[in-house]
Amino acid sequence: MNKISGNIVDVVKRKIFKGTVSWQNGIISQIEAHDTEAEHYILPGLVDAHIHIESSMLIPSEFARMAVVHGTVATVSDPHEIANVLGNQGVDFMIANGKTVPFHFHFGAPSCVPATAFETAGAHIGPDEIAELMANPDIYYLAEMMNYPGVLFSDEEVMKKLQIAKKSGKPIDGHAPGLRGENARKYIAAGISTDHECYTLPEALEKLGYGMKIIIREGSAAKNFEALVDLYDEHAENIMLCSDDKHPDDLIKGHINQLILRAFAKGKDKMDVLRSCTVNPVLHYGMRNGLLRAGDSADMIVVDSLETFNVMQTYVAGKLVAENGKSFIETQPVEPLNYFNCEKIDPACLGLSLDAGTVRTIKILDKQIVTEEINYEHKGGNFEADLANDVLKIIVVNRYQNAAVAMALVHNSGLKSGAIASSVAHDSHNIIAIGTNYQDLSAAVNAIIETKGGVAAALNGETRLVPLPMAGLMSNEDGQQVAKNYEKLDQWVKNTLGCPLTAPYMTLSFLALLVIPKLKLSDKGLFDGEKFEFVR
Repeated sequence: MNKISGNIVDVVKRKIFKGTVSWQNGIISQIEAHDTEAEHYILPGLVDAHIHIESSMLIPSEFARMAVVHGTVATVSDPHEIANVLGNQGVDFMIANGKTVPFHFHFGAPSCVPATAFETAGAHIGPDEIAELMANPDIYYLAEMMNYPGVLFSDEEVMKKLQIAKKSGKPIDGHAPGLRGENARKYIAAGISTDHECYTLPEALEKLGYGMKIIIREGSAAKNFEALVDLYDEHAENIMLCSDDKHPDDLIKGHINQLILRAFAKGKDKMDVLRSCTVNPVLHYGMRNGLLRAGDSADMIVVDSLETFNVMQTYVAGKLVAENGKSFIETQPVEPLNYFNCEKIDPACLGLSLDAGTVRTIKILDKQIVTEEINYEHKGGNFEADLANDVLKIIVVNRYQNAAVAMALVHNSGLKSGAIASSVAHDSHNIIAIGTNYQDLSAAVNAIIETKGGVAAALNGETRLVPLPMAGLMSNEDGQQVAKNYEKLDQWVKNTLGCPLTAPYMTLSFLALLVIPKLKLSDKGLFDGEKFEFVR
């Protein structure tokens, strides 16, 4: 019999009392109230209610190894990224690898692979594959339905997927940034229960009014916490917290515990905040991690106080997995799994000839997943980087087969020299790059092609790279080292190449995300995410 005493935070009954939690064989056997000298607090482990593990650049086992240090014991994980590369084989890998460590991964069935018909992906998951996944007890929900036009216009394949999910009795996640009015009502009425894409309070309130639950997102690039935190005042029971996309250097610093502290600092009710990252997601998704009740899995964290919220210990199924900043989860060896089949590009293929006049140009918004559009005036002929107006060339290279390079213009990257490139490019994960000249652009892209995945930067003959051999999305190495390597690259891009973006590579990856307005670039061309059509 194992025991721990202290101030017990009962988030289910919304009360705090002194006592002892006892557990055996990973299950809580008794919670007894009595006086104790221990001053620390015992709570249920924390939940990230929506995350793509792939965006941490770590395989699930390594993600868990780092996340438990911050009190996270469970995630609601959409394996959409690896599914776009490898289909159900990728989903199977994520589930199997997650089971090798003490952590509660709850994977969903990716609903949009490929996300659109306007890009080249490595796989297709149709209704038959969705039915196979939804019948799997290791699949807990239908993951974010990004194709909201397909819902609104009753696309046959989209509607089949939704019906399969409804028949399974498992929840359906949403993804509809900026959708308002009758369109939002119709989208939600199709059975879609959550959205993590709200970026204004009025949008979130409207969706709540239609019966949807809102997941407040604060990731490495997309940050909506400040805009939405006041939802706690009247809608706490329908709020959850998530990171969505969390880069490894950020994961070293903290996770959901950081959002708890920020909400506390704004005066939000402590029980409301704690329930949003414990009770609310566990009940909504039918998760298997415990809520600090007799008969539950012994998934607990110990913090020094509710004011400072320093995580002292983390337990998963009764096992101590982290203590005072040290993880006890061991690195799990895996063999690379990938789909990368393109040849290196020649700098000569990167010329972009434009007619004189107005050119539709992507405008980056720092800390946002959405983009805007500007009209850039060009005198005609071959385009060269316009550093004075911060207009550069952006390219997407098809990684699955040899094809013509897609090119467009981008504003507000802030890049002063060199080029950056990544094979993490939502949703199809072709290679995306921005550069100030042909040589650096091709050097960064070719470094990624040579290693079959990674994030890279190039300047005047020097190329730096963090390899990502697992589907071109994740490393198979120690997470701490990956985080350090990534942070060095990130700082080189910011300090030497002059890029002022908060998260250059995460922002870059979103510039290929066609289902998010407004203007994006796929391997097939420039795309208007509002009209859902190519514009060049």
